[in-house]
Amino acid sequence: MAKSTKLADKILDKALELAAERSWEELRLQEVAAALDISLDDIRQLYRQKDDIAEALFDRADQSVLIAAKLSEFSQLSGRDRIRKAILTWLRTLAPYRPTVIDIFKYKLEPGHLHFQILGVLRVSRTVQWFLEAAGSKTAHLSRIMEEIGTTGVYLTTLAYWLTDQSTECGKTNDFIDKLLQKSESLAVWVNPDSVITKSADQLE
Repeated sequence: MAKSTKLADKILDKALELAAERSWEELRLQEVAAALDISLDDIRQLYRQKDDIAEALFDRADQSVLIAAKLSEFSQLSGRDRIRKAILTWLRTLAPYRPTVIDIFKYKLEPGHLHFQILGVLRVSRTVQWFLEAAGSKTAHLSRIMEEIGTTGVYLTTLAYWLTDQSTECGKTNDFIDKLLQKSESLAVWVNPDSVITKSADQLE
């Protein structure tokens, strides 16, 4: 298992490296195999198609959020700041590959790639679930649904802003998400007071 994971990481890293030289659209798995001196079947056993490699990049971003959530300073944050930390950690993981990430989104949104778009909805839902788990959400039923909708809105809006943010270390994105979360928290206090975004660090212990 460890050997397979290591090879999967090498394939992902090489694919990102090669895609950065041209584009994700032009990347061919045969080039990845040749660069790593492995066979196409070695890749197939770990990734069924090129899009699975893109999903592995987003999985890596999800994992970075869960790693950050284990740090002691994370537990000292309020619910709003935990969501902020989770989303920004996710984006920072992707930051070195932002041009490729943009290419991947364009590729997924092509008219003939409806199946990728459906899977993209599931990807967004999965990532948001990890954000909320990392933040310590305890909501259920209607409160959970409202919390997921609100967090998804903040996440996707921030992601869209980040994709075109050319400021130093994406400082404008930091300010942007702060304003979004402030509005989201103010609204949640009235319509969904059980949401993790309204909780202090002490309430989340």
